[in-house]
Amino acid sequence: MKIQIINGPNINLLGKREPSIYGSQTFDSYLEQLKKRYEGKVEMEYFQSNTEGDLIDRIQQVGFEADGIVLNAGAYTHTSIALQDAIRSVKAPVIEVHISNVHARESFRHVSMIACACKGVICGFGLDSYRLAVEALANG
Repeated sequence: MKIQIINGPNINLLGKREPSIYGSQTFDSYLEQLKKRYEGKVEMEYFQSNTEGDLIDRIQQVGFEADGIVLNAGAYTHTSIALQDAIRSVKAPVIEVHISNVHARESFRHVSMIACACKGVICGFGLDSYRLAVEALANG
């Protein structure tokens, strides 16, 4: 099974950015642990960009070959119809993830423009949200 993990803006700053909300671990160190956990079962590729168009390009590049996409679109979650359109355009199921519980935060974070195009949404479990998304995709 091949799963693409795509992270949007500011996720590259994990470990430094607001550790009280996002924790102190970097995504790279978490990804190593996640890959080890699924070694021999799931092949994971990782992509991060702070640019909306790059995220759309990546979804289009992998969305017809990957078995699933785990997407943390960051703030673009709440604003991007273009990401919604990209998700709808590909065959790979997409799971929207968030590290924090967006519903316990500012009201503008309560609305996702991409959730309606995704297979599911996981939020509020810290970096473990990614593992839960991989489990959901791996189990069908």
